[in-house]
Amino acid sequence: MKRIITALSIALLLAACTKVGTQTSGVHNPGTIPGEVRVAIQSEPLNLNPILASNTTDGMADALVFDFLVTADPKGNPLPDLANPVPSLENGGISKDGLTVTYHLRKNVKWSDGAPFTSKDVKFSWQAVVNPANNTTSRRGYDLVRSVDTPDPYTVVFHMKQRFAPIVNTLFAESDNPIWVVPEHILGKYPNINRVPFNNQPIGTGPFKLAEWAKGDHLTFVRNDNYFLGRPKLDKVVIHIIPDENTTINELKTHDIDWMFQASPDTCKETQNIPGVNVVYNNVDGYESVLLNLKHPPLDNPLVRKAIAYAINKKELVDTLTCGTQKIATEDHPEFMWAHNPNVTVYNYDPQKAKQLLQQAGYAPGPNGMMQKGGRGISLLGVTNTTNVTRRQLSVLVQSQLRNVGIDMSIKNYPGAQLFAPAGEGGILQLGNFDLSFSGWYAGVDPDDSSQFICAMFPPGGYNYTRYCKPAMDAAQQDALTHFDQPSREAAYHKIEGLLADDVPQIFFWWVHAAQPVNSDLKGFDPNPATETWNAYQWSI
Repeated sequence: MKRIITALSIALLLAACTKVGTQTSGVHNPGTIPGEVRVAIQSEPLNLNPILASNTTDGMADALVFDFLVTADPKGNPLPDLANPVPSLENGGISKDGLTVTYHLRKNVKWSDGAPFTSKDVKFSWQAVVNPANNTTSRRGYDLVRSVDTPDPYTVVFHMKQRFAPIVNTLFAESDNPIWVVPEHILGKYPNINRVPFNNQPIGTGPFKLAEWAKGDHLTFVRNDNYFLGRPKLDKVVIHIIPDENTTINELKTHDIDWMFQASPDTCKETQNIPGVNVVYNNVDGYESVLLNLKHPPLDNPLVRKAIAYAINKKELVDTLTCGTQKIATEDHPEFMWAHNPNVTVYNYDPQKAKQLLQQAGYAPGPNGMMQKGGRGISLLGVTNTTNVTRRQLSVLVQSQLRNVGIDMSIKNYPGAQLFAPAGEGGILQLGNFDLSFSGWYAGVDPDDSSQFICAMFPPGGYNYTRYCKPAMDAAQQDALTHFDQPSREAAYHKIEGLLADDVPQIFFWWVHAAQPVNSDLKGFDPNPATETWNAYQWSI
């Protein structure tokens, strides 16, 4: 499952991050506390158990305390973490038939309570993910493991039910649903881990330890001197819960905050010129888009969907809502990903072309100038979440653009908890109670997007919210998931991107270039495409 946005050998690569803003030289900014980084987040984590993580805020905090088997660098290339080396076909870590994956674990790792980290912890963590009693957000990939062997304390062998090419970037790695390894010796005694003391008092192998959690106010993490990759340079990280972004911006200005986590695009004007603050824009395999419900006429007609694509002025959206900081998207994978296809059909803003396609679909201008067929106009319902100011503004701009070509769209805003909820809890997207949905997604370092676009992933219980189903897409996805060599997978994703462009189940506005306003005194801040805090042990201030 793609993670909701809260706030790889790369063939086509952009710079991992860019910076704007001002920077002091040789002198600390007033308010900087040497050795301490203060972070502002909008919503408080429900817990710090990484098996139960559900969004990017949870992941940012979990990465301070826990470790993956395999992490990734800022370009998305896999790196050893608890496991070394990264399993591959070349080194024998992945068997030739793709059905066995072997990890060799580091031998100098301890949990922060002093207990040794072993293969038992990895096996238990997998069991916890697939345990139906645990409230795990997604079991994608983990549920394809048939069994796990631990022949010795430092070897873990995963036996697969079927070939699954993204497996190394999925199992306790920087996937679209990242999950970190947890301790068996603490959690193994519970039938489920949904409500256990550990969730608020975690024990990890990571660079920091939770020292204090003042609910509703802040979380304090202190250095783990025994961290296996070396003693962290920071003394502590303090995460402050500040729901209002205007308040956070003011605290950036006074340097009472060192990092504004995942600043909303509409804060760009306020954050880009703060003295002593750099806005770091890091690449993410993610996007802002609108989903089209293909089960609802007239969106079942590809001519109508293409007309909507031509009616939308993406440049206006990017310039108006993001200060031009985001890159206009074609399909789901951005240019820095090796899966990106640069040769897909592009729908440049062309309202006349949009009207021509509607006429081909049997529509004609009515007395009020709106398109009609048999006396009935095109009336669509657009939905988004109330808490995201950018998406609310986005839906209003698109509403105006569609009206210019004769399409009427009403807008209804829902709380995010209702919009993205399971079908049994009245989830709007799961139940299909929409025509257009304005939403954003983060993926992992692997381009696997099958959970959104294959027929088997229709809701309820799946994430193909557009209800798009095509045999050619399923076949291309099968190729992408069963071939381990990158050339074969790249060819498959080029087909996938081409089909998405030609069939238009979803219109992608921009690829996320995540904005991270940080104190210019903070050194070593270099997010990877999935986790900003992946290298927090290297930070200094």
